[in-house]
Amino acid sequence: MTFQVNKEEGFALRKSYLGKSRRVVVKVGSAVLTGADGLNMSVMQNLAKDISFLLKSGKEVILVSSGAVAAGKKRLGLQINRKLELREKQGTAAVGQSRLMRFYEDIFDSLGYKVAQVLLTHDDLSNRNRYLNVRNTILTLLEWKIIPIINENDTVSVEELRFGDNDTLGALITNVIEADLFICLTDVDGLYTGNPHENPAARPVCTVAKVDKNVEAMAGNVVGALGTGGMQSKIQAARMVSARGGCSFIGSGREQDIIQQLFAFRSVGTFFLPQAEKMQSRKHWIAYVLRPKGELVLDKGACKALIKGGKSLLPSGILEIRGNFKVGAPVQCLDEKGNVIATGLSNYSANDLSKIKGLKTGDIEMTLGYKDSDEVIHRDNLVVL
Repeated sequence: MTFQVNKEEGFALRKSYLGKSRRVVVKVGSAVLTGADGLNMSVMQNLAKDISFLLKSGKEVILVSSGAVAAGKKRLGLQINRKLELREKQGTAAVGQSRLMRFYEDIFDSLGYKVAQVLLTHDDLSNRNRYLNVRNTILTLLEWKIIPIINENDTVSVEELRFGDNDTLGALITNVIEADLFICLTDVDGLYTGNPHENPAARPVCTVAKVDKNVEAMAGNVVGALGTGGMQSKIQAARMVSARGGCSFIGSGREQDIIQQLFAFRSVGTFFLPQAEKMQSRKHWIAYVLRPKGELVLDKGACKALIKGGKSLLPSGILEIRGNFKVGAPVQCLDEKGNVIATGLSNYSANDLSKIKGLKTGDIEMTLGYKDSDEVIHRDNLVVL
Protein backbone atom coordinates (compact mmCIF):
# COMPACT_ATOMS: atom_id res chain seq x y z
CA MET A 1 0.00 0.00 0.00
CA THR A 2 1.36 3.41 -1.01
CA PHE A 3 -1.83 5.29 -0.18
CA GLN A 4 -5.47 4.47 0.41
CA VAL A 5 -8.86 6.10 0.48
CA ASN A 6 -10.37 3.18 2.42
CA LYS A 7 -11.21 4.76 5.77
CA GLU A 8 -11.87 1.76 7.99
CA GLU A 9 -8.38 0.30 7.77
CA GLY A 10 -6.77 3.74 7.66
CA PHE A 11 -8.39 4.94 10.87
CA ALA A 12 -7.45 1.72 12.65
CA LEU A 13 -3.83 2.57 11.84
CA ARG A 14 -4.33 6.12 13.10
CA LYS A 15 -5.66 4.85 16.39
CA SER A 16 -2.66 2.59 16.84
CA TYR A 17 -0.07 5.34 16.28
CA LEU A 18 -1.94 8.22 17.92
CA GLY A 19 -2.42 6.20 21.07
CA LYS A 20 1.36 5.88 21.42
CA SER A 21 2.24 9.52 20.69
CA ARG A 22 3.70 11.45 23.62
CA ARG A 23 5.45 14.41 21.97
CA VAL A 24 3.70 16.44 19.26
CA VAL A 25 4.77 19.27 16.94
CA VAL A 26 1.93 21.45 15.64
CA LYS A 27 2.68 23.67 12.64
CA VAL A 28 0.27 26.40 11.53
CA GLY A 29 0.84 28.52 8.43
CA SER A 30 0.15 32.10 7.39
CA ALA A 31 -2.75 31.06 5.16
CA VAL A 32 -4.55 29.71 8.25
CA LEU A 33 -3.63 32.45 10.72
CA THR A 34 -4.29 35.40 8.43
CA GLY A 35 -7.68 36.94 7.77
CA ALA A 36 -8.71 39.93 5.70
CA ASP A 37 -7.77 42.23 8.57
CA GLY A 38 -4.49 40.73 9.79
CA LEU A 39 -4.18 37.85 12.25
CA ASN A 40 -7.37 35.82 12.72
CA MET A 41 -7.85 35.81 16.49
CA SER A 42 -10.63 33.21 16.47
CA VAL A 43 -8.35 30.76 14.64
CA MET A 44 -5.56 31.44 17.13
CA GLN A 45 -7.91 30.88 20.07
CA ASN A 46 -9.21 27.63 18.59
CA LEU A 47 -5.62 26.51 18.01
CA ALA A 48 -4.73 27.28 21.64
CA LYS A 49 -7.75 25.31 22.81
CA ASP A 50 -6.67 22.29 20.74
CA ILE A 51 -3.12 22.52 22.12
CA SER A 52 -4.57 22.75 25.63
CA PHE A 53 -6.45 19.52 24.88
CA LEU A 54 -3.17 17.81 23.97
CA LEU A 55 -1.42 19.10 27.11
CA LYS A 56 -4.25 17.92 29.33
CA SER A 57 -3.95 14.52 27.64
CA GLY A 58 -0.40 14.29 29.00
CA LYS A 59 1.42 15.17 25.78
CA GLU A 60 4.31 17.57 25.24
CA VAL A 61 3.58 20.15 22.54
CA ILE A 62 5.78 22.39 20.40
CA LEU A 63 4.12 25.02 18.20
CA VAL A 64 5.74 26.11 14.91
CA SER A 65 3.91 29.26 13.88
CA SER A 66 4.05 31.62 10.93
CA GLY A 67 2.28 34.97 11.05
CA ALA A 68 4.95 37.56 11.91
CA VAL A 69 4.82 39.26 8.51
CA ALA A 70 1.00 39.29 8.51
CA ALA A 71 0.98 40.79 12.00
CA GLY A 72 3.55 43.39 10.93
CA LYS A 73 1.54 44.38 7.87
CA LYS A 74 -1.50 45.02 10.08
CA ARG A 75 0.54 47.08 12.51
CA LEU A 76 2.10 49.14 9.71
CA GLY A 77 -1.19 49.66 7.88
CA LEU A 78 -0.09 47.72 4.80
CA GLN A 79 -2.48 45.71 2.62
CA ILE A 80 -2.41 42.07 3.66
CA ASN A 81 -1.82 40.82 0.07
CA ARG A 82 0.91 43.33 -0.73
CA LYS A 83 4.09 41.74 -2.07
CA LEU A 84 7.22 42.82 -0.19
CA GLU A 85 10.88 43.08 -1.13
CA LEU A 86 13.28 41.13 1.10
CA ARG A 87 14.29 44.17 3.18
CA GLU A 88 10.63 45.15 3.58
CA LYS A 89 9.72 41.62 4.63
CA GLN A 90 12.52 41.60 7.18
CA GLY A 91 11.39 44.93 8.62
CA THR A 92 7.73 43.89 8.67
CA ALA A 93 8.64 40.64 10.42
CA ALA A 94 10.59 42.60 13.05
CA VAL A 95 7.47 44.66 13.78
CA GLY A 96 5.11 41.69 13.66
CA GLN A 97 7.01 39.00 15.58
CA SER A 98 6.63 40.71 18.96
CA ARG A 99 2.97 41.35 18.22
CA LEU A 100 2.42 37.69 17.26
CA MET A 101 4.03 36.51 20.49
CA ARG A 102 2.02 38.97 22.55
CA PHE A 103 -1.20 37.49 21.18
CA TYR A 104 -0.01 33.94 21.87
CA GLU A 105 1.15 34.89 25.36
CA ASP A 106 -2.21 36.46 26.23
CA ILE A 107 -4.24 33.55 24.79
CA PHE A 108 -2.23 30.80 26.47
CA ASP A 109 -1.98 32.76 29.73
CA SER A 110 -5.78 32.77 29.89
CA LEU A 111 -5.63 28.96 29.66
CA GLY A 112 -2.97 28.68 32.35
CA TYR A 113 0.11 28.03 30.20
CA LYS A 114 3.44 29.81 29.69
CA VAL A 115 5.07 30.18 26.28
CA ALA A 116 8.61 30.86 25.03
CA GLN A 117 9.82 32.27 21.72
CA VAL A 118 12.48 30.43 19.66
CA LEU A 119 13.61 32.06 16.40
CA LEU A 120 15.81 30.02 14.05
CA THR A 121 17.62 30.19 10.73
CA HIS A 122 18.71 27.19 8.68
CA ASP A 123 22.29 27.87 9.76
CA ASP A 124 21.30 27.09 13.37
CA LEU A 125 20.51 23.50 12.37
CA SER A 126 23.19 22.95 9.71
CA ASN A 127 25.90 23.46 12.36
CA ARG A 128 25.97 20.23 14.37
CA ASN A 129 26.82 21.88 17.72
CA ARG A 130 24.12 24.52 17.35
CA TYR A 131 21.71 21.80 16.20
CA LEU A 132 22.28 20.01 19.51
CA ASN A 133 21.97 23.29 21.44
CA VAL A 134 18.58 23.95 19.83
CA ARG A 135 17.49 20.47 20.85
CA ASN A 136 18.63 20.97 24.44
CA THR A 137 16.87 24.33 24.73
CA ILE A 138 13.55 22.97 23.47
CA LEU A 139 13.74 19.89 25.69
CA THR A 140 14.48 22.11 28.71
CA LEU A 141 11.41 24.25 27.97
CA LEU A 142 9.28 21.11 27.73
CA GLU A 143 10.69 19.89 31.04
CA TRP A 144 9.61 23.22 32.56
CA LYS A 145 6.07 22.75 31.15
CA ILE A 146 6.50 25.73 28.83
CA ILE A 147 5.18 25.72 25.25
CA PRO A 148 8.01 26.55 22.77
CA ILE A 149 6.69 28.69 19.92
CA ILE A 150 9.11 28.45 17.00
CA ASN A 151 9.33 30.56 13.87
CA GLU A 152 11.92 31.27 11.21
CA ASN A 153 13.92 34.40 12.05
CA ASP A 154 12.70 36.37 9.02
CA THR A 155 14.37 39.53 10.30
CA VAL A 156 17.87 38.22 9.52
CA SER A 157 17.17 35.38 7.08
CA VAL A 158 18.52 35.67 3.57
CA GLU A 159 18.28 33.03 0.84
CA GLU A 160 21.19 30.88 2.03
CA LEU A 161 19.91 30.92 5.65
CA ARG A 162 16.25 30.20 4.94
CA PHE A 163 14.38 26.95 5.52
CA GLY A 164 12.20 27.86 2.54
CA ASP A 165 8.94 27.40 4.43
CA ASN A 166 7.72 26.51 7.90
CA ASP A 167 6.63 23.05 6.70
CA THR A 168 10.32 22.17 6.41
CA LEU A 169 11.10 23.89 9.70
CA GLY A 170 8.31 21.97 11.44
CA ALA A 171 9.54 18.64 10.08
CA LEU A 172 13.12 19.37 11.10
CA ILE A 173 12.06 20.36 14.62
CA THR A 174 9.99 17.16 14.84
CA ASN A 175 13.13 15.17 14.12
CA VAL A 176 15.46 17.30 16.25
CA ILE A 177 13.44 16.54 19.39
CA GLU A 178 12.35 13.07 18.24
CA ALA A 179 8.63 13.87 18.41
CA ASP A 180 6.14 11.10 17.61
CA LEU A 181 3.73 13.20 15.56
CA PHE A 182 3.89 16.20 13.23
CA ILE A 183 0.55 17.98 12.75
CA CYS A 184 0.53 20.34 9.76
CA LEU A 185 -2.48 22.67 9.79
CA THR A 186 -3.15 24.35 6.47
CA ASP A 187 -5.94 25.96 4.42
CA VAL A 188 -6.98 22.71 2.71
CA ASP A 189 -8.69 19.61 4.08
CA GLY A 190 -5.83 17.26 3.22
CA LEU A 191 -4.36 15.42 0.25
CA TYR A 192 -6.65 14.45 -2.65
CA THR A 193 -6.14 12.06 -5.55
CA GLY A 194 -6.42 15.13 -7.81
CA ASN A 195 -7.21 18.82 -7.62
CA PRO A 196 -10.77 18.88 -6.19
CA HIS A 197 -11.36 22.34 -7.70
CA GLU A 198 -10.66 21.03 -11.20
CA ASN A 199 -11.51 17.33 -10.96
CA PRO A 200 -14.94 16.40 -9.49
CA ALA A 201 -13.80 12.75 -9.26
CA ALA A 202 -10.88 13.60 -6.94
CA ARG A 203 -11.17 11.76 -3.63
CA PRO A 204 -9.60 12.56 -0.26
CA VAL A 205 -6.66 10.36 0.70
CA CYS A 206 -7.05 8.88 4.16
CA THR A 207 -3.65 7.27 4.68
CA VAL A 208 -0.24 7.46 3.01
CA ALA A 209 2.19 4.62 3.74
CA LYS A 210 5.02 6.03 1.63
CA VAL A 211 5.61 9.31 -0.19
CA ASP A 212 6.54 8.24 -3.72
CA LYS A 213 6.19 9.77 -7.17
CA ASN A 214 2.48 8.94 -7.32
CA VAL A 215 1.81 10.78 -4.07
CA GLU A 216 3.98 13.71 -5.17
CA ALA A 217 2.04 13.93 -8.43
CA MET A 218 -1.24 14.20 -6.50
CA ALA A 219 0.09 17.13 -4.49
CA GLY A 220 0.54 19.41 -7.49
CA ASN A 221 2.32 22.74 -7.16
CA VAL A 222 -0.37 25.09 -5.86
CA VAL A 223 1.05 27.86 -3.65
CA GLY A 224 -1.21 30.20 -1.70
CA ALA A 225 -0.93 33.99 -1.78
CA LEU A 226 0.11 34.17 1.86
CA GLY A 227 2.03 30.96 2.44
CA THR A 228 5.43 30.08 0.97
CA GLY A 229 4.79 26.34 0.70
CA GLY A 230 2.13 24.43 -1.20
CA MET A 231 0.99 20.83 -0.75
CA GLN A 232 4.28 19.63 -2.24
CA SER A 233 6.26 21.09 0.66
CA LYS A 234 3.85 19.53 3.16
CA ILE A 235 4.18 16.00 1.84
CA GLN A 236 7.95 16.40 1.62
CA ALA A 237 7.87 17.45 5.27
CA ALA A 238 5.87 14.30 6.03
CA ARG A 239 8.49 12.29 4.14
CA MET A 240 11.27 13.75 6.30
CA VAL A 241 9.38 12.89 9.49
CA SER A 242 8.60 9.39 8.25
CA ALA A 243 12.29 8.69 7.63
CA ARG A 244 13.00 9.24 11.34
CA GLY A 245 10.12 7.01 12.45
CA GLY A 246 7.44 9.64 13.08
CA CYS A 247 3.87 10.10 11.85
CA SER A 248 2.40 13.18 10.18
CA PHE A 249 -1.07 14.62 9.70
CA ILE A 250 -2.24 17.26 7.22
CA GLY A 251 -5.59 18.88 7.90
CA SER A 252 -7.55 22.12 7.89
CA GLY A 253 -6.47 24.62 10.51
CA ARG A 254 -9.72 26.52 10.06
CA GLU A 255 -11.92 23.60 11.08
CA GLN A 256 -13.17 23.81 14.65
CA ASP A 257 -11.38 21.43 17.07
CA ILE A 258 -9.47 19.74 14.24
CA ILE A 259 -6.86 18.24 16.58
CA GLN A 260 -9.50 16.90 18.95
CA GLN A 261 -11.25 15.36 15.95
CA LEU A 262 -7.99 13.73 14.90
CA PHE A 263 -7.53 12.11 18.31
CA ALA A 264 -11.18 11.04 18.30
CA PHE A 265 -10.35 9.16 15.04
CA ARG A 266 -12.84 11.14 12.98
CA SER A 267 -12.81 11.31 9.19
CA VAL A 268 -10.50 14.31 8.82
CA GLY A 269 -7.30 15.05 6.90
CA THR A 270 -4.53 12.77 5.65
CA PHE A 271 -2.35 10.62 7.92
CA PHE A 272 1.21 9.63 6.96
CA LEU A 273 2.72 6.46 8.41
CA PRO A 274 6.36 6.14 9.55
CA GLN A 275 8.95 4.13 7.65
CA ALA A 276 9.58 0.66 9.02
CA GLU A 277 13.34 1.27 9.17
CA LYS A 278 14.22 4.37 11.18
CA MET A 279 17.09 6.48 9.84
CA GLN A 280 19.86 7.31 12.32
CA SER A 281 19.85 10.86 13.69
CA ARG A 282 23.18 11.86 12.18
CA LYS A 283 22.36 10.38 8.78
CA HIS A 284 19.02 12.20 8.79
CA TRP A 285 20.90 15.42 9.55
CA ILE A 286 23.18 14.78 6.56
CA ALA A 287 20.31 13.86 4.23
CA TYR A 288 17.70 16.46 5.14
CA VAL A 289 19.29 19.33 7.05
CA LEU A 290 22.55 19.99 5.23
CA ARG A 291 22.40 21.69 1.85
CA PRO A 292 24.58 20.18 -0.90
CA LYS A 293 27.55 22.28 -1.98
CA GLY A 294 28.32 20.22 -5.05
CA GLU A 295 27.61 17.09 -7.09
CA LEU A 296 29.52 13.94 -8.01
CA VAL A 297 28.47 12.04 -11.15
CA LEU A 298 29.15 8.31 -10.71
CA ASP A 299 29.49 5.39 -13.09
CA LYS A 300 27.17 2.36 -12.98
CA GLY A 301 29.55 0.29 -10.87
CA ALA A 302 29.82 2.93 -8.17
CA CYS A 303 26.04 3.42 -8.11
CA LYS A 304 25.52 -0.31 -7.64
CA ALA A 305 28.13 -0.44 -4.87
CA LEU A 306 26.42 2.38 -2.98
CA ILE A 307 22.79 1.30 -3.48
CA LYS A 308 23.01 -2.48 -3.27
CA GLY A 309 26.35 -3.09 -1.60
CA GLY A 310 26.27 -0.52 1.18
CA LYS A 311 29.81 0.47 0.24
CA SER A 312 31.79 3.69 0.61
CA LEU A 313 32.42 5.87 -2.43
CA LEU A 314 35.90 5.50 -3.94
CA PRO A 315 37.51 7.88 -6.48
CA SER A 316 37.56 5.18 -9.19
CA GLY A 317 33.76 5.44 -9.61
CA ILE A 318 33.60 9.22 -10.10
CA LEU A 319 33.09 10.52 -13.63
CA GLU A 320 32.56 14.25 -13.05
CA ILE A 321 32.86 16.88 -10.30
CA ARG A 322 30.39 19.79 -10.16
CA GLY A 323 30.70 22.78 -7.89
CA ASN A 324 33.51 24.28 -5.82
CA PHE A 325 33.42 22.80 -2.33
CA LYS A 326 35.80 22.24 0.57
CA VAL A 327 36.73 19.18 2.62
CA GLY A 328 33.81 17.99 4.74
CA ALA A 329 31.17 19.63 2.52
CA PRO A 330 27.85 17.88 1.86
CA VAL A 331 27.58 16.71 -1.76
CA GLN A 332 25.02 14.81 -3.83
CA CYS A 333 25.86 11.65 -5.78
CA LEU A 334 24.20 11.37 -9.20
CA ASP A 335 23.97 8.55 -11.69
CA GLU A 336 24.81 9.15 -15.35
CA LYS A 337 21.18 10.15 -16.07
CA GLY A 338 21.27 12.89 -13.43
CA ASN A 339 19.20 11.10 -10.79
CA VAL A 340 20.21 11.77 -7.18
CA ILE A 341 21.03 8.42 -5.57
CA ALA A 342 22.83 9.48 -2.38
CA THR A 343 24.20 12.36 -0.34
CA GLY A 344 27.17 12.52 1.99
CA LEU A 345 30.19 14.37 3.37
CA SER A 346 33.23 14.57 1.10
CA ASN A 347 36.69 13.77 2.47
CA TYR A 348 38.28 15.79 -0.33
CA SER A 349 37.78 19.23 -1.87
CA ALA A 350 36.38 19.67 -5.37
CA ASN A 351 39.81 20.76 -6.60
CA ASP A 352 41.51 17.61 -5.32
CA LEU A 353 38.69 15.35 -6.51
CA SER A 354 39.08 16.70 -10.03
CA LYS A 355 42.66 15.34 -9.93
CA ILE A 356 41.89 11.88 -8.52
CA LYS A 357 38.51 11.06 -10.09
CA GLY A 358 38.65 7.73 -11.87
CA LEU A 359 41.84 6.68 -10.10
CA LYS A 360 42.42 3.73 -7.78
CA THR A 361 42.93 4.45 -4.08
CA GLY A 362 46.58 3.47 -4.36
CA ASP A 363 47.17 6.40 -6.73
CA ILE A 364 45.75 9.13 -4.45
CA GLU A 365 48.95 9.94 -2.53
CA MET A 366 51.11 9.87 -5.64
CA THR A 367 48.74 12.31 -7.38
CA LEU A 368 47.98 14.71 -4.52
CA GLY A 369 51.11 14.36 -2.42
CA TYR A 370 49.01 13.21 0.53
CA LYS A 371 46.16 10.82 1.33
CA ASP A 372 43.74 11.54 4.17
CA SER A 373 41.41 8.68 3.29
CA ASP A 374 40.89 5.88 0.79
CA GLU A 375 37.23 6.84 0.57
CA VAL A 376 35.84 9.99 -1.01
CA ILE A 377 32.70 9.50 1.12
CA HIS A 378 32.80 6.93 3.89
CA ARG A 379 29.62 4.86 4.23
CA ASP A 380 29.15 6.17 7.80
CA ASN A 381 28.79 9.66 6.28
CA LEU A 382 26.71 8.58 3.28
CA VAL A 383 22.93 8.26 2.93
CA VAL A 384 21.40 6.35 0.01
CA LEU A 385 18.25 8.14 -1.13
